[in-house]
Amino acid sequence: MGRGSKGAYMNDYLRESLSYFGLYKKMFQQKKIVKPEYVSYGEDKEQYFLYYEPQKTVSDKIIFWVHGGGWNAGSPKFFDYVGQRMAKEGYRMISAGYRLSPKHKYPCQIKDVCNCYNAALKYLSDKDIDTSKVIVAGPSAGAHLTSIMCYSEKVQQSFNVDISNIVGFIGSGGPYSFRTDDTKTIRILLNQLFKKNYDRQNGEPLKLMSNNHIPMLLIQSKHDGLIQYECAVDFKKKADLIGNRCELYTVVDKKNTHSWYTAGMFMEERNENKGLDKFFSWIEKSL
Repeated sequence: MGRGSKGAYMNDYLRESLSYFGLYKKMFQQKKIVKPEYVSYGEDKEQYFLYYEPQKTVSDKIIFWVHGGGWNAGSPKFFDYVGQRMAKEGYRMISAGYRLSPKHKYPCQIKDVCNCYNAALKYLSDKDIDTSKVIVAGPSAGAHLTSIMCYSEKVQQSFNVDISNIVGFIGSGGPYSFRTDDTKTIRILLNQLFKKNYDRQNGEPLKLMSNNHIPMLLIQSKHDGLIQYECAVDFKKKADLIGNRCELYTVVDKKNTHSWYTAGMFMEERNENKGLDKFFSWIEKSL
């Protein structure tokens, strides 16, 4: 990072830090449209998912969403407003929980996400819900984990994940590549996530990506404040190189720092947030 780049980053970092009060205030003002169903898939209290059934279903696609929070925070209950927004748009949604760092080290998180995915599909099938079209999505740490589940053949084989019914992947603000110029915040979070001397290539989406049929949309901001825009550029270059379909969408909204465009946008309206409109428009146009 040059001197100018460092200055711009610090400005974005401060904007990100100062955004939390406004986000939390708005979060607690969100209306609850539906009551989600709680389903446990493991013995740990963090191993559960919430299922959101809309009052009126407008699509046969199901959204499997994995929350962010730096791998060490967050839960489906905390991000209830995202599920409420998906239900408002008429989509069935699974909001997946997983064990958090630093207590639980990687690969616990990806194991949980994969096991949750399998449990969720079985749960839906038992309710006679068609699971042939699944959109997998996640912000930040959730983008990291879901991108591995979708594109790592090694992980799919290890945890018996069948990706044949996944028709799209959307990642927002994901740390897909571990860069030498990563921000201090990301370096700290990765140190919490991985055991000392663990080969981090086994947890790096860029290194794990293999070729398959799943198209991807990467939503990334040049003013994130936490994660380098180049992480998405790196991931797209690898996707293009091996023949995976990838669209990189650059955030143009004024609320363009990490927490706003990865999760906060779900508290906005589509006509006022272009990133949110892109998210749903891409799903609507996918197979």
